[in-house]
Amino acid sequence: MLKKWCLFAAAAAVAVAATCPPVGAQEKASAASATPAPVAPGKIDTAVFAELPMLESPEVSPDGKRFAGQLAVQGKQYFAVVSFDGQSKQLIATGETDLNWWRWVNDEWLVIGIGRTMPVEGDEWYITRAVGVNANTGKTVMLNTPDTGQNGARLIWTAQDGTPRILLAAQTSIYSNEPGFWPKVDQVDVSTGKHRRLLDGREGVMDWYADAAGTVRMGIGRSEDGRNRRLLYRPDARSDFRVVDRARGIHDSLLVPSLFLPDPGKALVVQDDDKGFSALWEFDLATMQTGKQIFAAPGYDISGPVVDPVRSTLLGVEVTENRSTTHWTDPAMAALQKNLSAKVQAAQVEITSFNTDHSVAIVRVGDATAPGAYFVYRAADDTLDPLAMNNQTLKLRRLHPVKTIHYKARDGLDIAAVLTLPRGSAGKNLPLILMPHGGPSARDEEEWDWWSQFLADRGYAVIKPNYRGSTGFGTPFLQKAEGQWGLAMQDDLNDAVKALADQGIADPKRVCIVGGSYGGYAAFRAAQRDGKLFRCAVSFAGVSDLGRMVAYDSQFLGGGAGKDWMKAQAPDFKAVSPLYHPEEFSTPILIVHGKKDRRVPFKQSKLMAERLQAAGKPFEFIEQPEGDHHFTRGEDRLSFLKALEAFLAKYNPA
Repeated sequence: MLKKWCLFAAAAAVAVAATCPPVGAQEKASAASATPAPVAPGKIDTAVFAELPMLESPEVSPDGKRFAGQLAVQGKQYFAVVSFDGQSKQLIATGETDLNWWRWVNDEWLVIGIGRTMPVEGDEWYITRAVGVNANTGKTVMLNTPDTGQNGARLIWTAQDGTPRILLAAQTSIYSNEPGFWPKVDQVDVSTGKHRRLLDGREGVMDWYADAAGTVRMGIGRSEDGRNRRLLYRPDARSDFRVVDRARGIHDSLLVPSLFLPDPGKALVVQDDDKGFSALWEFDLATMQTGKQIFAAPGYDISGPVVDPVRSTLLGVEVTENRSTTHWTDPAMAALQKNLSAKVQAAQVEITSFNTDHSVAIVRVGDATAPGAYFVYRAADDTLDPLAMNNQTLKLRRLHPVKTIHYKARDGLDIAAVLTLPRGSAGKNLPLILMPHGGPSARDEEEWDWWSQFLADRGYAVIKPNYRGSTGFGTPFLQKAEGQWGLAMQDDLNDAVKALADQGIADPKRVCIVGGSYGGYAAFRAAQRDGKLFRCAVSFAGVSDLGRMVAYDSQFLGGGAGKDWMKAQAPDFKAVSPLYHPEEFSTPILIVHGKKDRRVPFKQSKLMAERLQAAGKPFEFIEQPEGDHHFTRGEDRLSFLKALEAFLAKYNPA
């Protein structure tokens, strides 16, 4: 059985003989013309908003001659490796398999991580594998051995000397009572798939970490249920691992280094300050003591450090305030950012990837009102040239204005929310869409959002609250969600409607709630609990039964800790699970769910629809046969938007 599991990766990663469409390099626009132009009066066709981003997460090769990323071709996404001069193009089709990550190893080879749900001993398991990809030919090499178990794609290091070497951690058994259940670490030649054992598995340790030189320095061990955790550390390859920190329960955390510094006894860690906001600190690994603070963003958590993979040095720190930005601590990177920002007026400029010597960089240009584009910067001639438009129809045009507002929840808690208003409107007495984000451990920010922009284009104001439990606003704010799923978290959403009505922005009699994932749960809950406030509700991939969701997640290793966390958020699952209260639904609801959703099972929506039908409640249910949790197909995006538009026109017309 184990041998069969590894075969899907080889089959899924076959290069397809397809001609790659132009990847933006043929665009004749100059960087100076990157200021988005106003859109013509009238509505934009629904299909325009449903377009897949042409290019996602491009990564520059070490020599700066190519980039790799996810490319949209005829409404589907492929892994692509493309030379900047357009002479070399490779497309890799993954079929039914998820493409989870990719990394350059040297100028010729990359490694990608893929995953797929497969039946294992009567259950559905998510299996991961690693595959080598040749940038010149598209050739793929399976990097896992035939005995690899469930998890086989934990990349912990890539060589920086030009050789095609990586360190890969993988299981060789699915049974926790066998040694192979705990991942070993092998050095793997990406070009041949040959392995050399570097470190045997150790009981309890699922995650290994290496320093810039390729020495495995750290491991995180945990009990099988995930409730107890420990941090193992060694200063060099000759030393034994020792336990340097322990954690227990949902509130206790390990002090895990984010970056090993050149000094073997020093590191950088992300840790809360005395007000509960995460910051970056120096850390002494010998004494396990925190040193001076390197960076903090008052009032916000940091997202994490930006590290130079070659030199193992800190380049900057990512943080999301009203929007995501990188504060460059490295003088050269700060100078580059200043230079690039000066080249593009009235738009945000973000450095997303760069080559080894930083002479070539990929830059994202745009803001929350425009889908934006990727540009390539070359230091040799100080030029910024177009690479790919995120939306081929809209290009760099600005649509509807976006801003962050604040309001008070009924208990006085300050809530930040992202507001989108129809362009050209007076911003008064508008029909409103309340759109809670998924997660709920996530947050909304000022960024391009095709849902919000589509709805604003149809005449709606859209409010996206960062309700209690959202990330980025400090640990105390996060912990205020405990015990409050479907309760105070739901109140925070309703209070956004009141705040906008009090300001005259929204008509409180014309409000609909629309959300996906946890946002879909919130839509279910609103239709069940607070139907009098909403004319309709829309749930995409929503959770209707918390108990079933916990049971699904408990199949994974560490599920006990996840169950503990969920019980802390909602002590009584049935009381706040809409599935058990269909008779209380008092507003029409549209339910949309993809059958191939691996994050929230399709059954969560199907059961809810069946209960509503039995209760005689008004609902519409759309099954997307090929749909997943992340709208990776243009066809599914379009069908959702069309259904959403028709549903709103029926129950909450603008």
